[in-house]
Amino acid sequence: MSRPTTEAKRLLSNTIAEWACGLKYEDLSPEAIQAAKLFWFDSIGCALGGSQQEDAKILLKHHRAMGPASGSKATAFVSGFKTNPVDAAFMNGHMIRAMDYNDIYWKADPCHPSDLIAAPLALCESEGLSGKDLILATIMAYEIEMRLCEIGRPGVREYGWHHATLSAFAAPVAAGRVLNLTPEQMVSAIGISASRTFCPGAVTAGKLTNMKNTVDPWAGRMGAESALLAREGFSGPEHIIDGKEGLFAVFHHVHYKGQPATFDGEALVRDLPISPKSHYRILDCGMKSFPIEALSHAPLTAMMKTLKEHNLKADEVKEIKVEVIARAADILGDPHKYRPDSKETADHSLPYCMAVGLVDGMVTPLQFKEERVLDKSLIPIMDKIKVVANEEFEALFPKFQPSRVTITTNDGKSQSARVDVPKGDPRDPMTEEEIAVKFTALGGDVIGKDQCEKLRHCIMNIDTAKKVDELLKLTIAD
Repeated sequence: MSRPTTEAKRLLSNTIAEWACGLKYEDLSPEAIQAAKLFWFDSIGCALGGSQQEDAKILLKHHRAMGPASGSKATAFVSGFKTNPVDAAFMNGHMIRAMDYNDIYWKADPCHPSDLIAAPLALCESEGLSGKDLILATIMAYEIEMRLCEIGRPGVREYGWHHATLSAFAAPVAAGRVLNLTPEQMVSAIGISASRTFCPGAVTAGKLTNMKNTVDPWAGRMGAESALLAREGFSGPEHIIDGKEGLFAVFHHVHYKGQPATFDGEALVRDLPISPKSHYRILDCGMKSFPIEALSHAPLTAMMKTLKEHNLKADEVKEIKVEVIARAADILGDPHKYRPDSKETADHSLPYCMAVGLVDGMVTPLQFKEERVLDKSLIPIMDKIKVVANEEFEALFPKFQPSRVTITTNDGKSQSARVDVPKGDPRDPMTEEEIAVKFTALGGDVIGKDQCEKLRHCIMNIDTAKKVDELLKLTIAD
C-alpha cells in the first residue's frame, strides 16, 4: 500500500487515525472509564430486551441459515450462536438498538454511540483481548461519533440524511483500535467504511420499518469489517472526510434555507483527549428512561408530571397541546404518527406515546407490543394530541430540549408544565441503581434475575477481566 503523501497528512482522517492509534488505556480518565461501564450496563440491558423483538429474531434466523463460518469465535447475545465477528457485531448491535431504548446524544445531529460498540466487543472476543481493550475502544467510539454530530452547520438530518451516515466514520475507529491498526491502516478503515454507508433519512421519515433500528448497527458492522480488511492491506480513500468529493464536499452542494451546508472540520479534531486530565465526550452522553425517540422524553415527562400533580384521568382530558422544537414536530407529529401500525412508528409518534401514557399511566416496553399499538381505542385519544413547533424553544436547542405541555380538561380548565432537561440527560443522569431497575425489567424474563445480577457485576468490573468471554457467556439464556 502506498504511504500517505504530505498533502494527505493534512486530511482529517489522518489526524483522527494518529490520535486513535496513539491513545492508551492509561490515558483515560477514571470518570470516562466509569461512564463506559455504565453505558455497557445500559446497552446490554437494552440488548436483552431487544433480543425478544421480531426483527432481532428474523436477523438471528437469517444468520443461522447462512451458517457459521469455520472457527467462528464471536457470540451473539442471548442465543449464544457462534459466528464471525462481523456478523456478531451486527446482530448484537441491532439488539442494543432494537427497542430504541439505548443512549442518546443530540447536537447538530442525533446519535446513539452504543449502536457502534458491539463491534469492538465482537473483535475483543475473537481476538482474545481484555476488558481494558473494550473500554478504550468504547470511549473512542463515543468520542468520534459525538464529535461528528456536533460539526454540521446545520446537521445532515436537516436536509434529509440519517445520522448513520456519520456513524460510518466513527465505527472503524473503535474497531480499528481493538485490532491495533497502524495509522495508515486506520485511515483506510475509515475510508472503506464511509465509502458505502451514506444513509438517506427515509428510514426515520413517515411510516417506519425494521430498517429504522438497523442502519446504525449496519454502520457498526461496516466498522468491524473495514478494520479487518484494512489490517489485511485493503485500502480506502484517505480524503473521505474533507478531501475531493468527500463528506464535506458532497454536502456543500446542498442548500438549507438559502445557505450551503457546511461542517466545522477544525472542531472535529480540536482538543482530542490525550490524558486522564482531558475531558472525554462520553461524559456528555445521555441515557433513556423511556423506550421512545429522544425528543419525546421531555414532553412525555411534562405530561406525566402534570397528570400526577393534578390527579387527572384520561376521560377528563379534552385536549393536550404539545409545544416542541420544529424538528421534533416534523419527526414525531406528521400524519403517519397519528395512525401507527408498527412498534417502529409508535415509538417515534408523539401522539401515540402521549396517548398511551395518558391511558396506561406509564410508557414501558409493554406499551409497544403489537396488540397495544393496534388498539383502536387509542385513536380518539391520539386525536386529542396537538403537536406544534415553538420558535422560542428552537433558539434553546440543543443546549436544552424544551417542551411545554398544556392539558385542557372537559370543564375548560388548563394545566401546563415545561421540561427542558429530561431524565437521563447528563445534567439529571440515571444512577447505577436506576439502570439496574431498567436492566432487570428488560432482561429478567430473558436470562433470569439472578443471572442479571451476575452480569451486572461482570460489566461493572470488566476493566479487571483478561478476556471478555465471561461477559458474553452471561448474556446467554439457559
